[in-house]
Amino acid sequence: MPSAGPGRILGAYVVGLALVAAPLPAQAAPDAPPPGIVVRDGMTQPVFSLEEAVEERVWVETPLDTDHDGRRDRVVADISRPRETETAGLRVPVILEHSPYRKDTWSDVPYPSVLVDELPQGSSSGHSSARRADGPGILRAKANLPGQLDDYYVPRGYAVVLGQSVGTGDSDGCPTTGDSAETLGTRAIIDWLGGRARAYDASGTPVRAGWTTGAVGMTGVSYNGTLPNMVATTGVPGLRTIVPVSAISNWYDYYRANGLVVAPGGFQGEDADILTMYTAGRDRSAEDCAAEIAEIAEEQDRGTGDYTRFWRERDYLPGVRKVRASVFVVHGLNDWNVKTGQFADWWDQLDRYGVPRKLWLHQGGHGGPGSAATVTLPDGRSWTYKQTENRWFDYWLWGVDNDVMAEPRVVLQREDRAYTTYRDWPDPAARKVSLGLSAADPAAPGALVGSGWRGRAIQSLVDAGRDYTPNQLVGEPGTASPHRLVYTSRELRRDVRISGRPELRVRLSIDNRTAANLTGYLVDYGPAGATGSPVVVTRGWLDPQNRTSEAYGRPVRPGRMYDYRWSMEPKDYIFRAGHRLGLVIFSSDQDYTLLPLPGTRLSVAPASSALTLPVVGGRTALGF
Repeated sequence: MPSAGPGRILGAYVVGLALVAAPLPAQAAPDAPPPGIVVRDGMTQPVFSLEEAVEERVWVETPLDTDHDGRRDRVVADISRPRETETAGLRVPVILEHSPYRKDTWSDVPYPSVLVDELPQGSSSGHSSARRADGPGILRAKANLPGQLDDYYVPRGYAVVLGQSVGTGDSDGCPTTGDSAETLGTRAIIDWLGGRARAYDASGTPVRAGWTTGAVGMTGVSYNGTLPNMVATTGVPGLRTIVPVSAISNWYDYYRANGLVVAPGGFQGEDADILTMYTAGRDRSAEDCAAEIAEIAEEQDRGTGDYTRFWRERDYLPGVRKVRASVFVVHGLNDWNVKTGQFADWWDQLDRYGVPRKLWLHQGGHGGPGSAATVTLPDGRSWTYKQTENRWFDYWLWGVDNDVMAEPRVVLQREDRAYTTYRDWPDPAARKVSLGLSAADPAAPGALVGSGWRGRAIQSLVDAGRDYTPNQLVGEPGTASPHRLVYTSRELRRDVRISGRPELRVRLSIDNRTAANLTGYLVDYGPAGATGSPVVVTRGWLDPQNRTSEAYGRPVRPGRMYDYRWSMEPKDYIFRAGHRLGLVIFSSDQDYTLLPLPGTRLSVAPASSALTLPVVGGRTALGF
């Protein structure tokens, strides 16, 4: 895998057009400055005409037959490239965005109810997405593809390719949502760009991509950002870099959490089959692909929530060892659709295998930070997010020497909306600090303590998740509630930053049933009357039956105490001086989990439980 830049182009200059005899070998650096582009301040400049760009549509042949009709599926690729690639022999790199959302999505696909009489029990045998179509997928008379990628990058000397996932839009086949078939359907476009696959025009005439250098970068948001992760794990030649934004790295953790069926934020009830129907469209879902979708509905196993072969095929983390592209990860710290564990687990694996990487974290939710978001580097230079993305592609696809890899690896937006830089993430100075749970009274709110005596009262709660929202359960921490337990620290003497994954260990019993939801929220409680308080910092969920493995469940004996351990979603957050840390424990989460009939009773032993936080500076920085 690459450990340094793809080549060097120095200074600011204009180079005349010249014929290029053959595309560059995949992953090779250019031997000479590229023809035709203009570089200034380490960035390609918009010198090519978008209005005169060449547009074409091709159908790329894949090795798949997802609809079982005996013919290889073909996926659509819409292309925009500088006119000079046709008239003067200019060869350019490609920025590819593949998507299942181009056209004909099923916008009102029916969702299953999350109201259940009781939770699933026993073990198996062994997205949402942004909900956004990225344009009509029809080429216009005037050169302009849907979206903004071609508007920005074609004038800068790139070709932009917008692909349509197998089984969606105008492509053949049936959608498979995240598995190897969808991966290979996406990879086929890169293989065609590199001369290793076939493509055809509307008349069936073979088409070659003689206008490209063979160097490809991928980007996209949400599902469109997940596809680059998927393809990168194949190690496909020619894929030099990816920029996944709000992307999934493991579909199990998108629709499940430690054995629980847990929805992506904002889409309660969604599962892999629902997303498949959405991308397939109403007609394809009801007719040509009905059997394939029914198979997904069965194999996703909503009955147990276990990590099965179905989910293992949609887990890209083990495949990071094959990644040969550099990776620029972008994610929102408050994204509860594609939760932060998706980028954090991916980032950890990239680090493990030495993949060249960069990280940009912002305070928004699902999506990117905005093109104008600006960071000032330690050397005083300032770059917007879009400029950073531009420079990243220039470095890896054109070989421009712009120092983007020499800059701090992590850009992070703090709570005051100012961007800063860090050497890595989680912060290398973060240390695990364990806080005990203390309760002197069975009914009164408890405390988070660093050391010393802990009250040993047993506390109980009764699940009423159908009737109470999480905001109701988090509020009024000084008041006892029969439906949640709350533990708060003393007021902080100084600002405290956490960076990484909070963890919970809770000793409890399920007293009157054999299944339950377990939910933990980490909360920032400001001074009384403070605007915007409380703030839910992060969340985590667990199925007690999966206390030892997410792959299979074990029966729970009513009334018996067990130790349950689970991680919350990763976070980088600063608790301000004068605020208090809070832990709220309850059962069913109206926003995320299945909701059984109320009445499940849980008993918690606080003295045998703990909250572990990744505190930058350790216990000394925490102050207690």
